[in-house]
Amino acid sequence: MPAVSRPAAPAAPSAAQKALQKMGLRRDIDLALHLPLRYEDETRITPLASARDGQTVQIEATVTACEVQLRPRRQLLVQVEDATGSCELRFFSFYPSHQKTMAVGNRLRIRGEVKGGFWGRQMLHPAFRLAGGELPAALTPVYPTTAGLPQPYLRRAVVSALGRVDLSDTLPPGVEPPHAMYQGQNGLQRSWGLREALTFLHHPTPDVALSTLEDHSHPAWQRLKAEELLAQQLSQHQSRRERDRLRAPVLRPQPAQDGALPLHEQLMAVLPFDLTAAQRRVGEEIAADLARRVPMHRLLQGDVGSGKTIVSALAACLAMDAGWQCALMAPTEILAEQHFAKMIGWLEPLLAARGRKVAWLVGRQKKKDRTVMLALVASGEAALVVGTHAVIQEQVQFKNLALAIIDEQHRFGVVQRLALRQKLAAHGMEPHMLMMSATPIPRTLAMSYYADLDVSVIDELPPGRTPIVTKLIADSRKDEVIERIGAQVEAGRQVYWVCPLIEESEALDLSNATATHADLSEALPGVMVGLLHSRMPTAEKKAVMQLFSSGQMGVLVSTTVIEVGVDVPNASLMVIEHAERFGLSQLHQLRGRVGRGAAASACVLLYSTNDSGRVGETAKERLRAMAETNDGFEIARRDLEIRGPGEFLGARQSGDALLRFADLATDTHLLEWARELAPLMLDKYPELAAKHVARWLGGKSDYLKA
Repeated sequence: MPAVSRPAAPAAPSAAQKALQKMGLRRDIDLALHLPLRYEDETRITPLASARDGQTVQIEATVTACEVQLRPRRQLLVQVEDATGSCELRFFSFYPSHQKTMAVGNRLRIRGEVKGGFWGRQMLHPAFRLAGGELPAALTPVYPTTAGLPQPYLRRAVVSALGRVDLSDTLPPGVEPPHAMYQGQNGLQRSWGLREALTFLHHPTPDVALSTLEDHSHPAWQRLKAEELLAQQLSQHQSRRERDRLRAPVLRPQPAQDGALPLHEQLMAVLPFDLTAAQRRVGEEIAADLARRVPMHRLLQGDVGSGKTIVSALAACLAMDAGWQCALMAPTEILAEQHFAKMIGWLEPLLAARGRKVAWLVGRQKKKDRTVMLALVASGEAALVVGTHAVIQEQVQFKNLALAIIDEQHRFGVVQRLALRQKLAAHGMEPHMLMMSATPIPRTLAMSYYADLDVSVIDELPPGRTPIVTKLIADSRKDEVIERIGAQVEAGRQVYWVCPLIEESEALDLSNATATHADLSEALPGVMVGLLHSRMPTAEKKAVMQLFSSGQMGVLVSTTVIEVGVDVPNASLMVIEHAERFGLSQLHQLRGRVGRGAAASACVLLYSTNDSGRVGETAKERLRAMAETNDGFEIARRDLEIRGPGEFLGARQSGDALLRFADLATDTHLLEWARELAPLMLDKYPELAAKHVARWLGGKSDYLKA
């Protein structure tokens, strides 16, 4: 039989190719946008006599001696000299090929840091190669890399990608980004094109001021940042337009057949407090959205204790009144339970009169209880479903979900938010989405990451909330704090003590909840001291919270599980141990657990110092900000400055296309430019807009729709 020819199998990817994939460098544009961390100047040769101590230079010299020494440890010592002086090269790690290259008589091109000691000049582990060939005309890029991906391979890959990639202009004719101009040879102002900017940033000329590359103020950087922000804004505006074409249930209060008031009016009538003007305004904004056929996509911001929960309950009433279901999802079981308790108290009597219920869904539920709840949800008898991420699992089938409320929305991943939006797909519609956050979003962040959202802000606290005094105290004065706790408990008040860890950790010498619980129990005889952390069984957590909420427990030692949602008006003192280890938003959330009653409240930030008695600069900034202001928006602004948007948004698990080049703290002018241009570009140049988004975001743009 004749031999059958088979197509050759594709070559297996090399270790370097796998490393490129791992770093997300799959497309030519990914490599083109993989910019250097820093640069090395290999464009000039420095005479040894001119090299200053501590300076990194490139020299060209001849090897005069090369030997392996075994004491005090194995090392390769190489003596080199040029016409002006000599230098010793020292290597603790080397191969036979190194010795061959550095054989006596060979002329080398060597780059490293010069150290001037008693025995003369020295370089430790410099880069070297045989001399020869022309010097490069541009600075040598040093790229972010990973194991298995050497710099020479990465440099060749970037140059190759730059040669292939389409970098044609995607900006509309006549549109130039601000601050991306330079003086041309003819004296006229010229704008950096994208190809020109990228080629320059990969291989800048030696005459460039390195400071403008390091602080990203160079016009070539401005071009890149402007294009990146434009891609983000285009994607956000596109998402909003796509959403505006979708349909959602129209939710208007329906008059009851028996002539009873609508559900939200009944709730207002039984509340033991009046709504603030801000709560009423925000409630009206939400009601107006729910009455439209377009899915609401609104972010409800309010500082800790501003009353977001009652606003969300009134929104839920509008959905239930119209005969639809509502889901309320929280990131932790403790927070979900707080919401459930409030919703039961407010709504269950009103819903019972209509033959409907509030359902409870969490991951650790008993199978029997869960089956009952799933049946209530599927039949529509459960008008409101409260729970954790268990609410969006596949087996949860809503009869007609019209409104999804997500608390602390930045704590949920994009995939989870998208799953919730699919729950009404069978009806050919999408539910309305109300996302709540007690972490106020600074204006620049809202403009950038929430450009496709409507934002409502509750900007006043309910009357009766007492201002909280914040004090910074070194942990060397812990005994004084414990004395104060004793006085507070004696006066009938309650105290939180928050620790960063549950148990001892060898890696971090931090105070832990279990040890602190034991110490406080011993120091405060006759006081009930409780312990709460995430690893405890649910029943045990409930029992501890019940004792604290009822006032029987004087002190609650906890990890950050009490960060959000816990509401005990009698608690008037919050102690946060190792406060320097917490983020600003987290500290602000924890502080918000006190000051909920009429008693004067305080928050003590216990910080530990290093061996020299100092706190790190970043930690000091955070603690200072906490002591200076109680304003959540000011806290958020400073938090953004310190941490950057990725950390602030919890975007590691969100999938948001984070900004790689632009900085929201310094590039507001570019963000304003991109915001204005995006809608005009979508209207007049849709093809350019699509090409621009594909270039910069690839598949990530889908995530922005969540």
